[in-house]
Amino acid sequence: MNSRLPQGYRRIGKCRVRENVGLSYSDLNPGLVIEHRPGRTVSETDNLLGTALAGNQAPIHTDAHYSSQTQWGRILVCGGVTLNLVTGMTVRSISGLTSANLALDDVRFTAPVFIGDTLYAQSEVISRRPCETRHGNGVITCRTAGHNQNDTHVLTLTRTFLIPLDADAVRNATRY
Repeated sequence: MNSRLPQGYRRIGKCRVRENVGLSYSDLNPGLVIEHRPGRTVSETDNLLGTALAGNQAPIHTDAHYSSQTQWGRILVCGGVTLNLVTGMTVRSISGLTSANLALDDVRFTAPVFIGDTLYAQSEVISRRPCETRHGNGVITCRTAGHNQNDTHVLTLTRTFLIPLDADAVRNATRY
């Protein structure tokens, strides 16, 4: 077997590799910008499940006739759904090994999202530091922006979370 590993994988045995989930603390340097892929096309089911789970009964999100009479002319995807989809896209790369979310700040919905829109996310690492109270962990802060298929920004937020300083130790202990 070729001794060179594909990027994003690590060797766990002869002729066997495992995907890495989450970048390591040492990889998340301030200034790093990550374009998250794949994008995600918002479905009616996404919107209905999100509004149902949140108990959000606003007709702008669920009633096609009502929504057709508004300035949007159609159902507007619930902001919580948009927030969850965009932040969810970031997890695999920036916080796959997170042990705690610490904050969501400065959340701004900057344009409407509709059923059928495809969302993409991009994150910039703003800061990182070792955690003073949870030794062996680091605090990462990222600024994330979501945009649609037309490159219209629909959401921005700042997210702070806790990840292990030694990702490989956690991956080995958990078989990730």
